Amino acid sequence: MASTGLAGVRYIIDTRVSQFTVQAFASGLVAVVAHSPKIAIRDWSGDVHMTANSLQPVGLRVLIKSASLEVLDELGDSDRREIHRVMNQEVLETARYPEILYESSEITTERLREDLYRLRIGGKLTLHGVSDDQPLVSQVSLGADSARAYGEFSVRQSDYNIRIASIAGGSLKLQDDLKLSFYVVARRQE
Repeated sequence: MASTGLAGVRYIIDTRVSQFTVQAFASGLVAVVAHSPKIAIRDWSGDVHMTANSLQPVGLRVLIKSASLEVLDELGDSDRREIHRVMNQEVLETARYPEILYESSEITTERLREDLYRLRIGGKLTLHGVSDDQPLVSQVSLGADSARAYGEFSVRQSDYNIRIASIAGGSLKLQDDLKLSFYVVARRQE
């Protein structure tokens, strides 16, 4: 992340204790009984930059290894392998697009309580070779040496030229919209 030129504090996301998930939703007539997979993002990193003792200005950068997505649901081995195959080869095309990147460009803060803030983050999500605006809203609490943030946002796959997944010979198709949820612990770096 580029330096802002101001004396600042850097926080590194501790991905060992943080969670970042994607919820896909089944569509069509089979949606009532079909599988709507929940997917964990396993290999990712990120950092936050802010002025000392303040949330302004803030820079956020998150990098995800696209092949690290893993289905969390209870599935048989063959179903799990098929979902991973479709996700990696046909949907995300991880060999061609190995990374997903989010970089903030603008952040506004609203103080809710002494150490609790609401952040409205504007930035670019680069996914599947396409960069597009992706707003985020997050609740953030600051501790002495850490920050905790949580929130969720939606991504429309078609905005990133991603083919909507179809599994089991087309009998199961997923919706265009995905819901991403995060709970992040970031540790202050000296």
